[in-house]
Amino acid sequence: MINSQDIKKGTAIRMDGSIWVCIDFQHRKPGKGNTIMNIKMKNVTDGRVLERRYNIGEKLEDVVIEHRDYQYLYEDQEGRIFMNQESFEQIPIANDLVIGHEYMKEGDVVSVVSDTTDGTILYAEMPVKTNLRVTHSEPGIKGDTATNATKPATLETGVEVRVPLFINEGDLIQVDTRDGSYLNRVKE
Repeated sequence: MINSQDIKKGTAIRMDGSIWVCIDFQHRKPGKGNTIMNIKMKNVTDGRVLERRYNIGEKLEDVVIEHRDYQYLYEDQEGRIFMNQESFEQIPIANDLVIGHEYMKEGDVVSVVSDTTDGTILYAEMPVKTNLRVTHSEPGIKGDTATNATKPATLETGVEVRVPLFINEGDLIQVDTRDGSYLNRVKE
């Protein structure tokens, strides 16, 4: 059990039969009454976000979670196969548990979060930034740069993102895996 005032970003608790991770918190001391905690939490299984208020000293059931780096190997019927970087053990993880799976290519290292009590894999998360090669893009029209114009481009993983007009086929670009936005062109 953990006291509500001990919850910080990244702390996991079990509530309503699900595991929730704290993504933001705030101590509030109103003019009258006890200090309260506003905690913003994200459900690890379905991604729902909610905000709850707790009084200081309230007991919550904490969950010990573990972050480990796994390397993506390939995809099969069971899901995506990852290899533990320390023990070389291979495990399958379903696509819906991998955050940013659309931008993943073979050899990428992801952070796999698991519950230490029973070893259940909660989710896997791609790094925020990844470098991908543009495989198809229409050529930009010269002189059409008066505004922040963008065009669609297909990346090596098959996903389509919006890029500036100066990006061409074969360019290596950096992409934000959370929302698929173009960040910059990478020099090779």
